[in-house]
Amino acid sequence: MIGRLLGATASALALTLAACGSPSDPALNQTGAQPDLPRQDQTLIPPMKISPPGGWNGELPTVPAGFTVTPFATDLKIPRQMLVLPNGDVLVAEGSGGAEAPKMRPKDVIAGVIKAKGKSKVKGGNRITLLRDANNDGTPELRAVLVENLNAPYGLAYVDGSLYVAEQDALTRFPFQPGQTGISAPGQQVTALPSHINHHWTKSMTASADGRLLYVGIGSNSNVGERGMAVEQDRAVVWEIDRMTGAHRTIAEGIRNPTALSIEPSTNLLWSVVNERDELGPQLVPDYLTQVRDGAFYGWPYSYWGKTLDPRAHPQKPEMVARAIAPDYALGSHVAALGLDFARSGGFGGSFANGAFVGMHGSWNRQDPSGYKVVFIPFANGRPSGQPVDFATGFLKDGKARGRPVGVAFDPAKRILLIADDVSNTVWRIAPGG
Repeated sequence: MIGRLLGATASALALTLAACGSPSDPALNQTGAQPDLPRQDQTLIPPMKISPPGGWNGELPTVPAGFTVTPFATDLKIPRQMLVLPNGDVLVAEGSGGAEAPKMRPKDVIAGVIKAKGKSKVKGGNRITLLRDANNDGTPELRAVLVENLNAPYGLAYVDGSLYVAEQDALTRFPFQPGQTGISAPGQQVTALPSHINHHWTKSMTASADGRLLYVGIGSNSNVGERGMAVEQDRAVVWEIDRMTGAHRTIAEGIRNPTALSIEPSTNLLWSVVNERDELGPQLVPDYLTQVRDGAFYGWPYSYWGKTLDPRAHPQKPEMVARAIAPDYALGSHVAALGLDFARSGGFGGSFANGAFVGMHGSWNRQDPSGYKVVFIPFANGRPSGQPVDFATGFLKDGKARGRPVGVAFDPAKRILLIADDVSNTVWRIAPGG
């Protein structure tokens, strides 16, 4: 009885305080290489507003003229990241993880209530589902559970007869050949992954262009180090892992939450989308897309967008700020970018021939929602070369989230883009055509 009363009180307080907060300034440009960074606006309770789930009711996402969007798979169990195999089969990691992190402040309790209102009621599957559409007609003729009983799977990679799965606590290898529809052999741990507290539980992953190495992104255990830096050991980093031995080294630090990793095809360089920190205002700090440079420090928690100081970090470390570099490309504040994949082999042609598709899960901590869409960022010579272009929208309607994009996967052979949506539990398929 007391627990229910406390929960109801927290919910009521959350809804009341969520209506507070300073508005966003539409004149600010927060995309590209030099985003506008307004003054810091710390408040006792930051602005919070979540868009609760709402059904599609027969409607579809909005895509550019000349493209068609259809549901590729429905009734999934929290689809997150995807992988297109060499034979065209699609793997979907389904799950939800994270240990219950200690609530350090009243605002943590309120934020938890707000964010819970934006989630699907479906329990995460903790499995990988295989979808086969051999004739590319948009309707898979085969759907099978490839492997189950996993621990919050997220990042996926396939190299030389092995499927690699980044679970929330370990990188696991399964013997696998494209064409298989089930895996019966037990997984082998390649290396343990940091999982203490697991405030950011998702472990993103991709393979190097030559397949020799795996890269895993590991998010921070806090917003800005408020739990102490001892719990941030091996957090807010990207690891490079020898897939055969499990030996690893840290190649980038201070990269708060690298939620998706992908190899840019013209240069074979590693890129990531990154979720930045909260509670400095509705337009701080911009999430970003960046090349992951070996040896780089991206500022967290001491600074952001290079050397802009964050006064909340204790103790301050000016020697670390002096090392901090700015990311390559801002995506907007609080858009929660969770998906990244590059167009390859000419992409869709025209203005969508070269560039990055980015899935934006959507904000919870500003009054005017941001994200809730998939954008395309044009590239030239291996670098971002223009403003983001909306590629899939309509996930928000009348204040409700009909869906929230997570992973994106481009299949150059079939010329399709797949979008994992963890609110409607759908994988969407976008293809050229009327």
